[in-house]
Amino acid sequence: MQRILAITNQKGGVGKTTTSVNLAASLAATKRRLLLIDIDPQGNATMGCGVDKRTATATTTEVLLGAIDAASAVLPIEYADFKLMPANQDLVAAEVQLMGRAGCESRLRDALQPIRHEFDVVLIDCPPALNMLTVNALVAADGVLIPMQCEYFALEGLTALVNTIEEIKAGPNPSLEIDGILRTMFDPRNNLANEVSAQLTEHFREKVFRTIIPRNVRLAEAPSFGRPALHYDRESRGALAYLALAGEMIRREEGDTQFSAIGDAGWMSSSGERVGGSAAGTVICVTWSSV
Repeated sequence: MQRILAITNQKGGVGKTTTSVNLAASLAATKRRLLLIDIDPQGNATMGCGVDKRTATATTTEVLLGAIDAASAVLPIEYADFKLMPANQDLVAAEVQLMGRAGCESRLRDALQPIRHEFDVVLIDCPPALNMLTVNALVAADGVLIPMQCEYFALEGLTALVNTIEEIKAGPNPSLEIDGILRTMFDPRNNLANEVSAQLTEHFREKVFRTIIPRNVRLAEAPSFGRPALHYDRESRGALAYLALAGEMIRREEGDTQFSAIGDAGWMSSSGERVGGSAAGTVICVTWSSV
């Protein structure tokens, strides 16, 4: 499993950064060599990993502007056994500077070339906008993971993003594809959420992950402690759901689509899909660091 994934949605508040940080920790727990790149000026993924964005000096900004190489901006997240390229608000100015440079859309792809072989998975946490930073992520990526809430107008926003992906495929990155659509912050008691979920599955079929991320207090609390949920409360439904997602992704990569990654600890939505749950039997080797 060697892949660069852009985690993006032009709509904010859909669990994009939550997915980036928690999926990074979950895949790292399966012994995948993982790099998480924060390319959002808000720096929420950076803070969510326990790194102070205000004191970070070697960041995605310097990499995109060519001031340093990518390897110089990579930090170890030792408690979770993965690596991070941090970001902060300097990315706002960097985006403006990039606009006037030749090959501005491929800066990240070019910077990652010397180090991508060092990782099994590279996750890129994108800003909630289809700007030059997001374009850089899409040009660098092999695939796109789209987190989305099952709410009103969700499909309309998703259609706009899919159109953007098609434009990138027609131009600088012909091999780009949608790896999957992830339903987040899901409440199976909400009738509208169940209706949108059904429409999503009908329209995008196998592109929709079977794993569903539930609304979960521990997922919401974990960033304030600078930890992924797996290293904050490993038994929480949120942590188990992202472990299940990691397991489902690994099964997809191995060509095994016959079994859901969800274990018996979840609960059922009205459509019969399991929300949350454990990854037992899916992730063969999970290692824990002290919390």
